[in-house]
Amino acid sequence: MVAQIFFVVIALVIILFVISLLRSRRLREKYAALWVLVGTTVLILTLAPSLLRILAHFLGFQVPSNFLFLLAILLLLGVSLHLSLEISRLEDETRVLAEHVAILDLMMNELNSSSSQTPDINPPSTGRES
Repeated sequence: MVAQIFFVVIALVIILFVISLLRSRRLREKYAALWVLVGTTVLILTLAPSLLRILAHFLGFQVPSNFLFLLAILLLLGVSLHLSLEISRLEDETRVLAEHVAILDLMMNELNSSSSQTPDINPPSTGRES
């Protein structure tokens, strides 16, 4: 009973923490959905432990905890794959932005060098007005 209360509290803390991060805009919605799903799943499995036994038995697992470990491993693999995709996308964006900055820097250098080579149309003032 103490373990069940502990896991209910953990699930609620996860859900409330994710909602808090969403409201403060420190976590985007696409990442929050996964964590709300994890918290809700932990809450459901804590409140109805027989559900885990039924699912494990239906899928052919001898021990329900083995099924739970499989779910955890699949979740971690999914998160790793998703983060790898995000890193790849951000690396591409960073490369493109670096190329744009390099082009703009080259254009600025060319403008500065061409403006220093052109003769001044107005001669410098001597201080006397005619």
